[in-house]
Amino acid sequence: MEYMEHDVIVDSALSDAEALAQNTALICPDDILAMQEIVPIRYISFDGKVHAGQIVCDRRLAGDVEAVFGAILREGFPVLSVIPVSDRRIGYSDDVSMDINNSSAFNYRPITGGGAKVSAHALGQAIDINPRLNPYISRDGVVSPPGAVRDITKPGTILEDSFLVRLFDSLGWEWGGRWTDRIDWHHFEKRL
Repeated sequence: MEYMEHDVIVDSALSDAEALAQNTALICPDDILAMQEIVPIRYISFDGKVHAGQIVCDRRLAGDVEAVFGAILREGFPVLSVIPVSDRRIGYSDDVSMDINNSSAFNYRPITGGGAKVSAHALGQAIDINPRLNPYISRDGVVSPPGAVRDITKPGTILEDSFLVRLFDSLGWEWGGRWTDRIDWHHFEKRL
C-alpha cells in the first residue's frame, strides 16, 4: 500500500522508557523486561487510513511481528489501534485494552482465569489482535471482553482460513482460535 508519511495518524509514539515502564501493581522481573523491544508498525485502521502504533514484544520475535504487521498493512486488514498497555489510556489493564479493541503484546500479568502462572503476554511472546471482534470464551462460556460478539462478516475478524492465521502458522505461532478447552480468537503466541 502506498502512503505518504505525513498522512500517517499516530496512535502511539511512546519513548522506550514509557513503553517499558513498570506496572507498580505487579513488578516484572528485570530479566524479562530486558528482553522486550518496541517495534514501530503501520496498519490500516477502521477509518481506512494508515496509522502508526507500537508493539512491545520479546526481541527474538520482533522480526515475526514486523512480518505480520507488514502483511496486515498490505492486505488492508483493519486493526483499530496498536498501543502498548503501559500507555496512560490503558494503564496496564488487559480489560481496558480488550474493551477498546486495542491490539497489543507485552503485558506482565497472570494467565486469564487467575492462578500463579504468567501469561505468554508476560514474556512478550503473545499478541492479541482486535479482541472486541475476536473475543475470548472461557470453558464456562464467559465472553471477554464483556459484550463482545464475533461476527465473521465484519472486517477485522480473524478466520481459520485467513492470510493472518496462515502467516502466523508459517512463523511457528499458535492460534487460540484452535484451542479446545477455551477459545481465544484474538490470541496468537510463540513460546520460546
